[in-house]
Amino acid sequence: MLPLAKRRKKTMRKQRKRKKDGDKKDDKKEKKDKKKDYKKDDKKTWIMDPATDNYYRWLSIIAVPIFYNLMMVITRACFNELQDTYTILWVILDYTSDALYYIDTYVRSRTGFLEQGLLVKDTKKLLNHYIKTPQFKYEILSMIPTDIIMLKVGYNNPELRFNRLFRMGRLFEFCDRTETRTSCPNIFRISNLVLYILVIIHWNACIFFAISKTIGFGTDTWVYPNISHPEYGRLARKYIYCLYWSTLTLTTIGETPPPVKDIEYLFVITDFLIGVLIFATIVGNVGAMISNMNASRAEFQAKIDSIKQYMQFRKVTKDLEARVIKWFDYLWTEKKTCDEKEVLKNLPYKLRAEIAINVHLDTLKKVRIFQDCEAGLLIELVLKLQPQVFSPGDYICKKGDIGREMYIIKEGKLAVVADDGVTQFVVLSDGAYFGEISILGIKGSKAGNRRTANIRSVGYSDLFALSKDDLMEALTEYPEAKKALEEKGKAILMKDNLIDETVANAGADPKDLEEKILRLESNLDVMSTKFAKLMAEYMSYQKENKTDTHCECTHRYRDEEPDQELKLYKSITGL
Repeated sequence: MLPLAKRRKKTMRKQRKRKKDGDKKDDKKEKKDKKKDYKKDDKKTWIMDPATDNYYRWLSIIAVPIFYNLMMVITRACFNELQDTYTILWVILDYTSDALYYIDTYVRSRTGFLEQGLLVKDTKKLLNHYIKTPQFKYEILSMIPTDIIMLKVGYNNPELRFNRLFRMGRLFEFCDRTETRTSCPNIFRISNLVLYILVIIHWNACIFFAISKTIGFGTDTWVYPNISHPEYGRLARKYIYCLYWSTLTLTTIGETPPPVKDIEYLFVITDFLIGVLIFATIVGNVGAMISNMNASRAEFQAKIDSIKQYMQFRKVTKDLEARVIKWFDYLWTEKKTCDEKEVLKNLPYKLRAEIAINVHLDTLKKVRIFQDCEAGLLIELVLKLQPQVFSPGDYICKKGDIGREMYIIKEGKLAVVADDGVTQFVVLSDGAYFGEISILGIKGSKAGNRRTANIRSVGYSDLFALSKDDLMEALTEYPEAKKALEEKGKAILMKDNLIDETVANAGADPKDLEEKILRLESNLDVMSTKFAKLMAEYMSYQKENKTDTHCECTHRYRDEEPDQELKLYKSITGL
């Protein structure tokens, strides 16, 4: 019995070990399979995001073979000498462009698109979306290997490659993307238009040579001269002559030999019609582009003219008129004529905030009282900064003026001067600021809200202004930041001995109470007008409803009146 029990135990142990080993192997296999699937998923998830620079780079690459086929297929088909001389070169370029076409089809099938604002990464969806696009059929046609026919017919038939032009949509897409990306869109549009015209002239020249070859060189005065002549037999002369003829015809200059045969007449008529359309397109597009380029100048000049007329009408002194014109000249030469709010108003709030942060945040952080403020408050203040330009000799503020703005110097120099306007005490340069205490309205300040110095612009100065109203509007959402700013302002005033501590530690300032009362009164006026409008609308609505209900009641009474009379008659007669 004992040996049997031992054997059973041994067999049970072996079975357990086998199970464990099997489970471990299965786990390893599962892990390997998971890794393989993960790698496959990684490979499958590769897509081309159309919003990235890589997509634009690929468009620039695929535009090269498309433009090559656009220009050279027609040239090689018409000028046989060009095709025969460089056959090996054309074979290499043709098959390279075909390979790029196939790669582009793969890229197109993996190009993402937005669905509910998110980029689709599912390869099946991307493929189905690509198949449903109208470009899919044309791009498949452009990939048909028509070169196989050349194996039987001969490679000197490049016209079999005309199907490669069905991929022209990618070239147009590249041009559109470049126009949106370039910093000189008007120049690009003009150059693009010139390129289109040159392509049309090139194709027309090749067709003219092909028609001349079909009719016979030198058979009449209209066709290309006889190529047996050594001067007209050169390839360069053939192409330049045809290009010259095409340019004269399409530009409607018409200094070419008249046509003789019917086919020649038809071709010239078609060319003249195309030339008229091209000329009209050139005039219209170039005129629109030039007007767009000069739109800002025309708008600026209109402002100057209106101000000149106003100054002449009001008989402003010549000295002041000259200063105004110089100020406008400075704005134009320094390219400071654009209204930032007008330019950025079409952008969403977040993008406007990011641009303002990128441009102005470092400038605002230089101000002492704003150095430790919350990021949200700084963003609010950055959006409220107003650029201002001052001419030489202009006073930014004078002693005793009420301080309603603070200023930050972006560019230029300001001088703190005496009452005579000549004696300079201090010169403020880029990054300096002043007036930050006056807009806080700190209680107990000896100067109050009054300016304590005369500040004058030395030359042309660019400043940023932040008004008191804008600051208080921003601080309504940040009460803690308001307290912190007031404490900082008090500390600065105490350091300079410009604060009356007894008044500062006293109760509420009566001036502040008066301002609050005035604000409440203005708000009540606004609310009362709004309430009056709402009441008027409500009363008119009630009147309309009453008239409608009255009409319904009268109709019901008229309908019910005969029945009531009949009932009354029956009750009286006893029927």
